[in-house]
Amino acid sequence: MIKDNVKIAVEDLVVHFTTNAGMVQAVRGISFDLHEGETLAIVGESGSGKSVTSRAIIGILSPNARVLGGSIMYEDKNLLEFSEADYAGIRGNKISMIFQDPMSSLNPIMRIGQQITEAMVVKLKISKEEAKERAIKIMEEVGIGEAEKRYYQYPFQFSGGMRQRIVIAIALVTEPEILICDEPTTALDVTIQAQILDLINDLKVTKNLSVIFITHDLGVVANMADRVAVMYAGKIVEIGTAREIFYDPRHPYTWALLSSMPDLDSKEKLFAIPGTPPDMLYPPKGDAFADRNSFAMKIDFEEEPPFFKISDSHYAATWLEHPDVADVELPPILKARLKGKQLT
Repeated sequence: MIKDNVKIAVEDLVVHFTTNAGMVQAVRGISFDLHEGETLAIVGESGSGKSVTSRAIIGILSPNARVLGGSIMYEDKNLLEFSEADYAGIRGNKISMIFQDPMSSLNPIMRIGQQITEAMVVKLKISKEEAKERAIKIMEEVGIGEAEKRYYQYPFQFSGGMRQRIVIAIALVTEPEILICDEPTTALDVTIQAQILDLINDLKVTKNLSVIFITHDLGVVANMADRVAVMYAGKIVEIGTAREIFYDPRHPYTWALLSSMPDLDSKEKLFAIPGTPPDMLYPPKGDAFADRNSFAMKIDFEEEPPFFKISDSHYAATWLEHPDVADVELPPILKARLKGKQLT
């Protein structure tokens, strides 16, 4: 039974993809909860399994995907057991998604107003007149001026930031409970990026949303995430509150991500994670990050680490947290950056 304050519970999810080269092990047994009213950020390099996880939740995996284990519980029902017809009542209604490239999400030859009202007419069974009224209202809510005029315009008549606002409006017209944001600011410059992040934060509060935010950049979620899950090679390697992840990171991969973030005080050369992510056709034995980890021990190459409890909300899958391992200091570059910093 799903807990009262949990909107989605993912348990031991395993997703592989069949290819001509073999079976790609994209997601390898991950578990997490999304609590009501929170923003959970899932962070990791490209290919770590973040987007596959989000697409499994909303039921839009590619035809060559194979869900080989686990469950995704929503309202005491396992979404992985849903038929496509069952999903039609959930996707875009209870659970909506924003994708990273607004131009690929919008039909270039359809007017914006038609694209926003389409979901309302189909899913909410309301008239076109009422749908138009709601569409103009949501356009204003997401910060689009002269909404009545722009309702009749085409996507090419909007800037990148405005197109992303339109995509957000489309995701919200059916008043979903859960919003999945799959790197929604990747294609935007930093000024517009900040505006979109603020907008998502504001909408989360005003519309009582629970948000899953997918990103490769820890800096993007520093001041908007309540909790952060760090993914590497198809697994969650560390999970905790934003403050715990940013100020008490325990997994070497989390250290590496934080060390590679530039800030206003950066004077030294930025840290770069050595090597490349593993080939998920043949995931490495032990800790998948061991080959790129200067703190790796012999056991990291032999046995996969379990999760070690740091606090009630903070867990890290690294042998460095084993009771028999002496304390290991943070890398100097990360230690220097965290000194005196505050998460606002």
